Amino acid sequence: AAGEQMVLVGRSGSGKSTLLHVIGGITRPDAGQIFVDGEDVARLSEPMRDRLRAQKIGFVFQTFNLLAGFSALENVLLGMTFTGQRADPARAKALLDRVGLAQRLSHKPAMLSVGEQQRVAVARALANRPKLLLADEPTANVDAGNQQHIIDLIRQSCRDEQVALVLVTHAQEIAAQFDRIERLEEINRVGAAA
Repeated sequence: AAGEQMVLVGRSGSGKSTLLHVIGGITRPDAGQIFVDGEDVARLSEPMRDRLRAQKIGFVFQTFNLLAGFSALENVLLGMTFTGQRADPARAKALLDRVGLAQRLSHKPAMLSVGEQQRVAVARALANRPKLLLADEPTANVDAGNQQHIIDLIRQSCRDEQVALVLVTHAQEIAAQFDRIERLEEINRVGAAA
């Protein structure tokens, strides 16, 4: 539902990232159904999954996946071009301002701190006004001092934009901040029993 937030927790190697990739249509499931905005991702062709991702799903990866040769602004704008719509520089600048990078628009990733790079990734993930944001261990490569800032930024941005959030973490202190916590071990146990 719009604006709903949940966290998915589990040990390293338990399949958290794989589940996000299935939800996001990067990986096709072997069985079952995954619905995003009323569409069964498992039944979509690869081009249709690509379209769904571009138009309705934002990703924040733990490794940022920013393009090194492009500025912060260009990285956000580039994310907009995959929808088939025109890039909106005003929205890109507003998102970068929201994440505290208004003064760093022209900086390339190598000129940004790790925390700043992750904030660019958050802005890029929200650029197309997705219905769903999938955040895969978004604080894994961020120093302890910036971890809470990144989590607060993602959660508040999703509230402001009415975007559903699924955040993956193995950090219990992050998971404890969410009202809805799903444990992958329990999901796997239910799936195995079915």
